[in-house]
Amino acid sequence: MPDSDPDPLVRTMALHALGYCERLFYLEEVEETRVADERVHAGRADHAELELAEGEERRGFELSSEVLGLAGKLDAIRHRDGGWIPYEFKRGRAFRGADGTWEAWQSDCLQVLAYAMLLEEHLGKPVPEGRVRYLASDITVRVPLDDAGREQVAAALRRASLLRSSIQRPPVTTDARKCVHCSLAPVCLPEEERYSHEPGPCNPPLRLFPEQDNGQVLHVTRHDLRVSRSGEQLVLKDTEGVVVGGFPARDVSAIAVHGNSQVTTQALQLCAWHEIPVYWFTRSGAVAAGLHPLPGGVQRRIRQYEALARPDMRLHLSRLTASAKVQNQLRYLLRISRGENSRRQLVTGHVTRMRQALRGIAAADSPEGVRGHEGFAARAWFDALPVFLSDTVPADFRPQGRSRRPPKDPFNALLSFGYALLYRQVLQSLIVVGLEPALGYFHTPRSAAQPLVLDLMELFRLPLVDAPVLGAFNRQQFTAEHFAITKAKVWLSDEGRKRAIELFERRLEDTWKHPVLGYSLSYARAIELETRLLEKEWSGSPGLFAKSRLR
Repeated sequence: MPDSDPDPLVRTMALHALGYCERLFYLEEVEETRVADERVHAGRADHAELELAEGEERRGFELSSEVLGLAGKLDAIRHRDGGWIPYEFKRGRAFRGADGTWEAWQSDCLQVLAYAMLLEEHLGKPVPEGRVRYLASDITVRVPLDDAGREQVAAALRRASLLRSSIQRPPVTTDARKCVHCSLAPVCLPEEERYSHEPGPCNPPLRLFPEQDNGQVLHVTRHDLRVSRSGEQLVLKDTEGVVVGGFPARDVSAIAVHGNSQVTTQALQLCAWHEIPVYWFTRSGAVAAGLHPLPGGVQRRIRQYEALARPDMRLHLSRLTASAKVQNQLRYLLRISRGENSRRQLVTGHVTRMRQALRGIAAADSPEGVRGHEGFAARAWFDALPVFLSDTVPADFRPQGRSRRPPKDPFNALLSFGYALLYRQVLQSLIVVGLEPALGYFHTPRSAAQPLVLDLMELFRLPLVDAPVLGAFNRQQFTAEHFAITKAKVWLSDEGRKRAIELFERRLEDTWKHPVLGYSLSYARAIELETRLLEKEWSGSPGLFAKSRLR
């Protein structure tokens, strides 16, 4: 039988991450999660300037060693004291020891020592030391390659091998100061994880999760447009080849193609390179297909499979999700009927049914039982919504409960289209986090919809679709020209789809304050946050998923 594949070589940069934080190493090297923030880009710019400034002494090149199990690209080597010395450049400041002398940080020592060992094997002669140049301190620190340094690298390699063979993430670092400067803090959520173990008003989490999503979703609704590529830009052209818009790829978070618009192969390649997902919608508004970046490490999905194979976990998550949804619907009904006795009386029966459903959800002993009570509450919710439509809304626009596949009135048509937009947003979040959308805990598998997407959507249907649609109808933002109406079904016109997309995207940008974590974030970010908190439910730090409630 052939020998098994050897372990891949460890990057010297990975050893730097390991020396800084084992969780950081695991996220980057095992789960293959990497985020290039401003500090990373600035560091790359510094290296580029150094490469030009150092002239002949700057000889950055790649080295690898099967014997050491290491590979890396050296910043520079310089001929000093009769031999070659590896140099590593850092933007920050050096560490000042107890006696006031400047020293290299432990993670920097580990990295430059690994470079020195690689260079030593490559040259076939001893390399006495490595040097770390700290640009902010304007000093160079020498790190000797002695027996202790070699053992330090060997111990780190052994630890790296052990972590790469595990499906469990290491705990967050005990030094919270490191998290403030870590580019992967929005992925790791260290402050939220610490808070989940010690919740309370005296221990609020420090905000490390971004408030807004920096990218924008490019919706292509005109059927005569084609998405093409020009350099690092995504360009929209009409059938005559006239450019009608251009968007830098780095500013686009996703592309949504509605109807029969085209996307060129070159544009798809650019999207793949920048990890920009592309989604195709049918004319009726359903998500037909999606092109996503390749998934990273499988460890996250293994943990998901193991957790959701447990009946107790599925029941626990189903209760959390259904309770959060129904409680928010109930609070919303009570809030918008406050001070209006006539409307409050009209929805009294619906409110009673929803409260009964909440008690049933808490007592249910299976996800199927939870679904039954949640469905009972959903019928009460949709029966109550017409009460809050303004008298100016035409009679044929008013819904009679929930209708779908196909919608029977404009209100339900707009709801269905909004849910399709929400489906795409949640699906993208699951892919970004690295979870398997097809494996859920609450909804049953369907041929056209991913269960885990539907599960997470339950938390956002009200704030992102139901409430905005109700408000849009009351403000008369949608009229007959925005719909195509027949006896069989109702759907949005081209202009109606544009207006619905604008309504949804504006709502995604709205910010609100998380009632438990205490910081503000956009709804687009809230979806990603809940996805990551869901994964923590089975990854050792439960307690924060589905805790958000309307005030």
